[in-house]
Amino acid sequence: MTVRLLSIAAQVTAAAAAVSAAMLLAGVGVLVVLHVCTVGKAFRRWSTAASARDRRGGPSHGLSPDRLKRLPCYAFGAGRDGTLDCAVCLESFRGGDRCRLLPACGHSFHAQCVDPWLLTAPVCPICRRRADGRSPGTAPPNGPTHQAHVRLDVDRVS
Repeated sequence: MTVRLLSIAAQVTAAAAAVSAAMLLAGVGVLVVLHVCTVGKAFRRWSTAASARDRRGGPSHGLSPDRLKRLPCYAFGAGRDGTLDCAVCLESFRGGDRCRLLPACGHSFHAQCVDPWLLTAPVCPICRRRADGRSPGTAPPNGPTHQAHVRLDVDRVS
C-alpha cells in the first residue's frame, strides 16, 4: 500500500510539474506576443511618420538657406552693451555682435544662435510667427526677388 501511495504521489507530482511548466510557457508566450505587438505598433507609427516626413520633403520644414540669407542682419551697436538679451543663448548682446532681425515680429537674436533654429523651424523661437513673414502654406513668390530695406532702431527691438 505504501508503494502504491508513493507511486500515486509521484504521478501527482509529475502531473503538477507538467501543468506548472505548461502554464509558465503559456505565460511567457503571452508576454512575447504582447511585446511583439507593442514593438510592431511603435515601429509602424515611426515608419508612417518617417514616410510622411519624406513626402513633405525631408525632416526639416525650416527656411531654405537662401530665404535665411534674405532676413536682415546687423551689427549690434557698440554703446548698447548689456541692454538686450538673446532669447536663444540668454547672453546679453555686445557691441559688434552679428544679430538677425525677424521682420515679421521684430525679435532679434545672435545670428549664430537663431540660424540653426530657422533652418529646422521657420518660426520665431519666442512668438512662433513665421520668420519670413509669409502665411503658413503659401508658396514663395515666383517672380524676381526684391530686397527690402530695413531700418533698425535698437531702442525698440525686443
